[in-house]
Amino acid sequence: MVPNGALQVENGIQLATAGGQRFDGPESLVVFGLTDATELRFTVPDYNFASFASGFGDLALGVKQQIEHIPSGFDASLILSLSFPTGAPAESSHGYDPSLQLPWSQKLSENWTAAGMLSLYWPTQSGVRNLTGESTFLFDRQLTGPWDAFVEYAGDFPERGGPRHLLHFGTSYKLGLNQQLDLHVGVGLSRAAVDHFIGVGYSLRFQTRKK
Repeated sequence: MVPNGALQVENGIQLATAGGQRFDGPESLVVFGLTDATELRFTVPDYNFASFASGFGDLALGVKQQIEHIPSGFDASLILSLSFPTGAPAESSHGYDPSLQLPWSQKLSENWTAAGMLSLYWPTQSGVRNLTGESTFLFDRQLTGPWDAFVEYAGDFPERGGPRHLLHFGTSYKLGLNQQLDLHVGVGLSRAAVDHFIGVGYSLRFQTRKK
């Protein structure tokens, strides 16, 4: 969770291959801590560049609430968001698309953490909702104080279309209390998934008011 009064900006770029190459950026998420347990979230539209279509995607607004009064060492939150049809004709869903996410994490030892997320998405595709469930599970290893790495499985299960299974690897390095660099790569494990992808990211946090 982003602390009370803090503003965090997460940015990234990604190159994916799936029947052709696709570039996404800036993949920006702006998060503001309303309290120590509540965040406001704004997803900035990406610019998507591909041989078959290019343009800005849709923006999204959301809120994240930490679930309290759970056993020590276990953390869980609830994220509600809604995207708006603001993107280019070739990139927008042309609908108001809600999503529900339940991220969780469990500290296993001083250096190991298990985490994951259960999600439901209602994207508009060709004018029709395509309810999609998603499940992710990862292990994170703290290598040194500022440096960690993870391995993750992710699976998408839409009402229409085949399942998309991914294996995802990544690492992050904290440059200080308020800056972080990320690198991640992934490969598709099913026919409907992307072939592979690679991305880099940078996040920066500001304290806008006293707690």
